[in-house]
Amino acid sequence: MSTVAALLARQWSSCHSPLLLKYPVYLSNSFLQLRCRSKAAAKTKPAVINETDDISLQSEVLVRPVPSKEQDLPALFIKPRGHLILQPKFSPLDIKDHAKLIAAVLKTPQDPEPIPGIPNHEVNLSDSVTPRDLEWNSVKVDLKDLPKQYLRLSKIRLTGLVVITTVAGYIFAPAPLDPTVLALASLGTGLMSGAANSINQFLEVPYDAQMSRTKSRVLVLQSLSPLHAVGFALGAGTVGLTTLYFGVNGLTCAIGAANLLLYTCVYTPMKRISILNTWVGSIVGALPPVMGWTACTGELEVGALLLAGLLYAWQFPHFNALSWNLRPDYSRAGYRMMSVTHPGLCRRVALRYSVAIMAMSCAAPLLDVTTWTFAIDSVPVNAYLVYLAWRFYKDSDSKSSRKLFRYSLIHLPMLLILLLISKKHPGNKSETSSPIVTSAA
Repeated sequence: MSTVAALLARQWSSCHSPLLLKYPVYLSNSFLQLRCRSKAAAKTKPAVINETDDISLQSEVLVRPVPSKEQDLPALFIKPRGHLILQPKFSPLDIKDHAKLIAAVLKTPQDPEPIPGIPNHEVNLSDSVTPRDLEWNSVKVDLKDLPKQYLRLSKIRLTGLVVITTVAGYIFAPAPLDPTVLALASLGTGLMSGAANSINQFLEVPYDAQMSRTKSRVLVLQSLSPLHAVGFALGAGTVGLTTLYFGVNGLTCAIGAANLLLYTCVYTPMKRISILNTWVGSIVGALPPVMGWTACTGELEVGALLLAGLLYAWQFPHFNALSWNLRPDYSRAGYRMMSVTHPGLCRRVALRYSVAIMAMSCAAPLLDVTTWTFAIDSVPVNAYLVYLAWRFYKDSDSKSSRKLFRYSLIHLPMLLILLLISKKHPGNKSETSSPIVTSAA
């Protein structure tokens, strides 16, 4: 490691002013860190290091180990298995040049360690990754493991939640239940969700590799090739759209196609651009029950909009509470999340939409969608959600966010069950309801 220090200092001194090297350079065995000390701490003259008789540092440099868990350091990754951490005093060009130097010296890859901190917005992640690092190796797939890999690629738990909300929207609609149409709608929606999640994982491989929560995904581990994943997404999306169009109706197919494009082409890239990605993602999560409603009735009515509004509002306390404890991961990968860039707004939004869920539940009987029993029965369910969101807003700690997230997982099923129990027109479509959009199919 001292050889690395000597080579780095010599290269640095040949390109930069010697004044920069008045401040000590820190190196550790687990990963390389460059950190300039403050002027006050630099008053003590550091020792001069001589690596060999032929290699001597012309400027004053102090080399010493640092703890592996350093707090509040911006992170720049050379590759998923190595780290380069620089203070923002250095310019992006300096970082780019010396990242290549260090990557060439450190031939042995090192296991990454989680590094809390904030993203360095002055550094472009693509500048620190060489084309060779982005190359994919040949992947051999065992046919026995292929179904399991497809389920992981589709994010089966998330896809299952999408299908459940679609079924709830179908059953809640005021029309007779057709088991065949319900099965086709569920199948088509599930395939569309699997295709969208596959494209999402394909686009986010470099960033998933840097997050503890996502580093075990299929494409990060190279269990499947990118071409294989894209082929699966195209196949699942095509079969899903065909099933919805010919087996259900054109309106449901159009909503599904729009949701697929919204998730892959708008939400996924927006995660690295603006915190508005949370609002766009909430729209994506609100459309599956609408697809279930239109699959049953062929029309877009007020009841479908109520379902969409409840699912839309539920996304915020659920995801904001989840993302609160994942801030180091999102920061390290460069995602623009409310919990990272606007923590106060994150807590306020979770509380506001929790109150909005209670308001919409009370308004459901007024829209002639449910009986008044739903407004009464949903009060304790929604009130506890509001209470946990308020505790999260006041305490803003891991304990309160974890409680809110866990309760949101059971809050949604309870709310949907109460909706189905208090359904206003069971099995018979209301003659007074006026459709907003009617399917042509």
